[in-house]
Amino acid sequence: MAVWCVVPAGGVGSRIGATVPKQYLPLESRPLLSWTLDALTSAPIDGIVLVVAPDDAHVDSIDLPRGVRVVRRGGATRAASVMAGLDALGDVLEPRDLVLVHDAARPCIDAALVGRLLEAVANHADGGLLALPVADTVKRSEALADAFAANRTEDRSRLWLAQTPQAFPYERLRTALRAALVRGDAVTDEASAIELDGGRPLLVPGARENLKVTEAVDLALAAFWLGRRVAEGSA
Repeated sequence: MAVWCVVPAGGVGSRIGATVPKQYLPLESRPLLSWTLDALTSAPIDGIVLVVAPDDAHVDSIDLPRGVRVVRRGGATRAASVMAGLDALGDVLEPRDLVLVHDAARPCIDAALVGRLLEAVANHADGGLLALPVADTVKRSEALADAFAANRTEDRSRLWLAQTPQAFPYERLRTALRAALVRGDAVTDEASAIELDGGRPLLVPGARENLKVTEAVDLALAAFWLGRRVAEGSA
């Protein structure tokens, strides 16, 4: 069974307030995206499709690992970019082969986590995703005139925080995501497309260090985890 990974990298990461898309920001003297791609190439997968915006002027300056195929058809949304990556794999994957989707801005992924996910979903028709059980107390809010107030405490025992990679049989994800896009559904990750199609993806325990760089402080956290990994000789 073949296993490929789609990495959507067509966004600009406006919340981080940088002058370049966040996937190209320097992290420990290298572009953030380089860490992500290097980690994935060490995992048990056959290849990577990197989806960038058509006018991306930065990707050519990165020394891409062998096995990375660049697709310059990034869309206006994450879901559209992932769909472009899936379509690009139509000549490579069979319906039951596995496709991973991983955030470009999660540079601290490692081969062990990817292997754990692949082992867990190998025989599950609806695939699965790395995720973390919610540890903090969760509040439901209501809007006041100029603030928000808590109006109840949610039961956190069944709540999880989604991470990536997320892994699914190729045609299962392609069909579900295309249908969601046609309907105009809000699809913030690939598992939500499967859920909207009646599926139940497995939740596979992830890791706290597999963080997503969204704000400036996340770069410092990622640098800490990657520095620790380098010091231990595992990166």
